[in-house]
Amino acid sequence: MELIDKLSILADAAKYDASCASSGAPQRSSRGKTGVGASNGTGICHSFTPDGRCVSLLKVLMTNFCLFDCQYCVNRRSSNIPRARFTPEEIVRLTLSFYRRNTISGLFLSSGIIRSSDYTMEQMIEVARQLREVHEFRGYIHLKAIPEADPKLLEQAGRYADRLSANVELPTLTSLKTLAPEKELGTIHTAMGQIREGIDAANDGARADARHPPRSANPKRQAPRYAPGGQSTQMIVGADATDDRTILQSAQQLYRSFRLKRVYYSAFSPIPERPAGLPQAAPPMLREHRLYQADFLIRTYGFQAEEILGKPGNLELDIDPKLAWALNHRDGFPVDLNTAEPGMIGRVPGIGLRSVQRLVELRRHRKIRFQDLVALRCRLETLKPFVVTQDYRPADAARDSQRLRQTMTEPQPAQLALI
Repeated sequence: MELIDKLSILADAAKYDASCASSGAPQRSSRGKTGVGASNGTGICHSFTPDGRCVSLLKVLMTNFCLFDCQYCVNRRSSNIPRARFTPEEIVRLTLSFYRRNTISGLFLSSGIIRSSDYTMEQMIEVARQLREVHEFRGYIHLKAIPEADPKLLEQAGRYADRLSANVELPTLTSLKTLAPEKELGTIHTAMGQIREGIDAANDGARADARHPPRSANPKRQAPRYAPGGQSTQMIVGADATDDRTILQSAQQLYRSFRLKRVYYSAFSPIPERPAGLPQAAPPMLREHRLYQADFLIRTYGFQAEEILGKPGNLELDIDPKLAWALNHRDGFPVDLNTAEPGMIGRVPGIGLRSVQRLVELRRHRKIRFQDLVALRCRLETLKPFVVTQDYRPADAARDSQRLRQTMTEPQPAQLALI
């Protein structure tokens, strides 16, 4: 098979893995050194970074052959699809070729399981090893960690990769046993724990080196790197009846237990020759987006999953989770921006964390006025019912949650704000 045909098959097969991000990697530069590539470690594959740059990674599978028969996966053993396989040298050649054309900033590499988990992990590590050691590639590398592989291989992968991801795929043990009986949740968690320990050890070593820099005569004292961009995982949404509250609780526990950088959510995509028991249609894409918004509240704003969804069920689709929480807790509003704690200001719909910091800094010098919110470009129509400033107080009618909900859920242009 021609290389371009393999690329067509294996790049398309990789699109279902959402756990592809380059955030958190350290800055590198090939300036003054031999080597290829540089990555400043921010952004998401084929998306925009917080500072507006677009970062792209070559995102491929080493192979879509697989020994496993996970029912939700298009690459499962029983799936009747075209198959292909790259050699490590072919992926290295593709990565360098695309990088030199200024098409990509790095590589995201995953794979189906062939021969054994150890063999597959060895093949992916060989790609990263050749890039780093043979070609001195300084771009970004994200490797999929295979939980069933030997721990020594996961340790080796972390030495070459900027980020590792071990996907839990499904949020509960019951779901995994039903749809992916060959996988073990305990094995996945063990791999995540090992990656966390490796990252922690590397960070401890780096802090020790910062306090007591190694002498140039003894460079081996310098702490070895290990997945400096952290680890991530993916959960599939809508492949079974698991509700959003359970998904968010599982994500929250993963953040706490393994210090993940991100949990990614991937809406189930109906696959050819759908196995019995899988849904016929994909869940609304807006459900996936609401989960990302709720996850952002947990990671960044200090919300608990149980606060966002107080009872079993799914997130509302017609209103974002932060606004839904505020409407369900009207007794805590309106918030006086001149006296409230920063954490409570951050819970006001329409005010983001940067605006919170600026408001807190501003009120050290003078009282906050409504015009300050205008200057900060806060979402005024959203926040008006929830704030008090020196010169503004919402009308009593604005305290009617039901009326507010009706007003704020009227059809509006789509927006994907995370505040």
